[in-house]
Amino acid sequence: MISPLAFVHPDAKLGENVTVEPFAYIAGDVEIGDGCWIGPGAVIHDGARIGKCCKIHTAASISCLPQDLKFAGEKTTAVIGDYNDIREYVTISRGTASTGTTIIGSHNLLMAYVHVGHDCVIGSHCVVANRVSFAGEVHVDDWAVIGGHAAIHQWTHIGAHVMIQGGALLGKDVPPYVIVRNDTLRYAGVNRVGLSRRGFSNERIAEIHEACRILFQSGLNYLNGCDEVEKQIPQSEERDYLLRFIRESKRGVIKPYASDRE
Repeated sequence: MISPLAFVHPDAKLGENVTVEPFAYIAGDVEIGDGCWIGPGAVIHDGARIGKCCKIHTAASISCLPQDLKFAGEKTTAVIGDYNDIREYVTISRGTASTGTTIIGSHNLLMAYVHVGHDCVIGSHCVVANRVSFAGEVHVDDWAVIGGHAAIHQWTHIGAHVMIQGGALLGKDVPPYVIVRNDTLRYAGVNRVGLSRRGFSNERIAEIHEACRILFQSGLNYLNGCDEVEKQIPQSEERDYLLRFIRESKRGVIKPYASDRE
């Protein structure tokens, strides 16, 4: 159902059973999959490619122009997967000449006022709380949980299954499976609850915990810690992902654990 009070450009491609509420605006170079709901006042700009069964709430702005002074009007996109819930006043910029596209996976919840900058890559099954801001070219892997009002610096990489406490000002890479404190931006433990909810066995969680103890609490530098993890922890997909993340980090990794008394 398309409200007569909405504007849908005749060149826009809408799938079956798409609902467009009053005062929404949909530009011409737009593709929207089956079963989507476009809320009142939402704006879908040129370059948007939206999968099926997404909900775009009131006044969200999808594929808006990048907030990057180097952007010169090149044709770029914002590609959004399936079953995403994009809440009120979320802004998702399209890409620039750097990569050409901003990518959002599937089954994500982006709460009100989240900003996703140009050329970001956000995985699937992520929960991003209110007013989180991602600068350009941030990469977030699957199943990340990011607390409200966090600000993520450009080019930062956030691993899978992490939990970042609200209000964090993050400028270093966050390895997978860990919790990050918002006051010191240090390692604060393994995200045991999240891993358990997602079906990780107790044995695998224990292996991840022991690997993180070596990496973040032994006093070794991270590269030596990676070598030690390889010696002590059985090979697994999770172990190898953690070590590869640290070894390939471009911005450097968050600080190791420190007690409040240090």
